[in-house]
Amino acid sequence: MTDSRIVPIIMPKWGLSMKEGKVTGWLLDDGSKISPGDAILEVETDKIAGSVEANESGVLRRRVGQPDTIYPVKTLLGVIADPAVPEAEIDAFVASYVAPSADEDDEDQGPKHEFIDTRAGSVRYARRGTGKDTILLIHGFGGDLDNWLFNIDALSEGATVYALDLPGHGQSVKKLDRPGLAALTDTVSDFMERLGISSAHLVGHSMGGAIAMQLAAEDPAKVESLTLICSAGLGSEIGGYVESYVAAQGRKDLKPVLEQLFADKSLVSRQLVEDVLKYKRIDGVDTLLKELSRALFGGGTQQDRPGERLASGDGPPTLVIWGKQDEIIPAAHAEALPGAKVVVFDDAGHMVFMEKASDVNSLIKAHIAGI
Repeated sequence: MTDSRIVPIIMPKWGLSMKEGKVTGWLLDDGSKISPGDAILEVETDKIAGSVEANESGVLRRRVGQPDTIYPVKTLLGVIADPAVPEAEIDAFVASYVAPSADEDDEDQGPKHEFIDTRAGSVRYARRGTGKDTILLIHGFGGDLDNWLFNIDALSEGATVYALDLPGHGQSVKKLDRPGLAALTDTVSDFMERLGISSAHLVGHSMGGAIAMQLAAEDPAKVESLTLICSAGLGSEIGGYVESYVAAQGRKDLKPVLEQLFADKSLVSRQLVEDVLKYKRIDGVDTLLKELSRALFGGGTQQDRPGERLASGDGPPTLVIWGKQDEIIPAAHAEALPGAKVVVFDDAGHMVFMEKASDVNSLIKAHIAGI
């Protein structure tokens, strides 16, 4: 019988493709008191690095995983337990722990990626959770639904969460009639209708934030709240990232472009660069990205600013999150919406929802719970 006072710390599964990870270092010592959300150790995969956070309170009683060692997903890395639990019971728990098999692990993840036909074409999406609130995650230019790997499961603890690949991105259709903000917004609206989502809390990153605001302005009944993360559409200024991203054809050109996304440049791994290059070489991607770049950010300026429509009227409850070190869109744009709650992280960049995942997840949950 499992002792509920003993909580395992395991190698996480970030995204459906993750099979293993490397422990790069422990952030706490044995005997440290732990609260939910505390970062315990750092893990690196072939795609991204991040911290493993506590879900329970207690004391870090045993560190099992060794630094610079690779472990399969769900391997026991450590133990959190009540101080009253004897050492002998900790020893027995560690000795008897068996990681779930690959089949069991797949079952834990629930449904895989799914596809649905929209007016734009086939759209890939993921769905997590069964809560009464519905959250829709909308990625930015050049991204895909896997950008939310640190967020989707955490947010689904109390909600039903959807994330989609926009046209031209991920595994969705690579053509779009009249590429631009209107067409992308229409696709998101149609996506919601075809899945029977009458309204949702929209979370948009960068270009995805502009789409979320455009939908809120055009069809407010579909938008219960907005969370805008380093959002486009709140001002005219934008850096040279989009143009450089579209133009980059090789690893040498692309790596410094991707590094603009993060305050911590070391997060841009070799595998991340290779994955983006592979995506950019898919038939139709180069053409559509160029068309979207011209329509949305032509001339080095943001062509569409739906935030101006929301600023002058009654928009939905809005949370704005930014990384102060954002090199793509100025953090000053965070103050563009009167009445919005604004949170700016000093030590994060454009991908603040990855660099500060736990904090961002908590902010989104609180924002939705307060509506």
